[in-house]
Amino acid sequence: MTDILNAFVLAIELIFGGDPEFVEIVGLSLYVSLTAVGLASLIGLPLGALVAVYRFPGRGTVIVILNSLMALPPVFVGLFLYLLLSRSGPLGFLGLLYTPGAMILAQCVLATPIVAALAHQAMRTLYEEYMQQLCSLGARTRQVIPTVLWDGRLRLVSAVMAGFGRVSAEVGAVLIVGGNIANVTRVMTTTIALETSKGNLALAMALGLVLLLIALGVNAAAVLISRTAR
Repeated sequence: MTDILNAFVLAIELIFGGDPEFVEIVGLSLYVSLTAVGLASLIGLPLGALVAVYRFPGRGTVIVILNSLMALPPVFVGLFLYLLLSRSGPLGFLGLLYTPGAMILAQCVLATPIVAALAHQAMRTLYEEYMQQLCSLGARTRQVIPTVLWDGRLRLVSAVMAGFGRVSAEVGAVLIVGGNIANVTRVMTTTIALETSKGNLALAMALGLVLLLIALGVNAAAVLISRTAR
């Protein structure tokens, strides 16, 4: 019990002491996750609105696939991207393996289906409310999508935050494609796993507390925005 209390005190000191290694790990984690969610939003939000507005053959199948991919296993994504980005893989010439770029790509793949599926649900409800009005105004489908995206922007922020919550705590994919290399690809989740196995509970606990605070902040903001949207 004493060891745990000592580790907790040291963790608090690390959080507020500005330790360079700690700051670097947290900074890289936020950079990778925010960049990945930004790219996922650029892909997922228009895709979700497109599926909500357009009627095309196989639309139901696309919706089922999007919803199913929300539970995409991170280790499978990591393995798949590793095979693509390895030196003998088709994308090996890019030299992305064991770089932050590969980690961003992995998290983007994980976040995009979540953002797209939640955006589709929000945009479908919104489009059903405004469909008759938009049709009476003579709006074409290509004009409807930007309209519903803008009008439902508060609802879509929740979808983006859900994607960020998914990738910020992800371990498997970034460990496989990033390699957990010190000062290069070491992020909070992979460092927690490594330092716990080494017995360095203070650093692991400090990073865990930061992750917990991020998760609480994201969920609180999502709830607040959802209430504002309603």
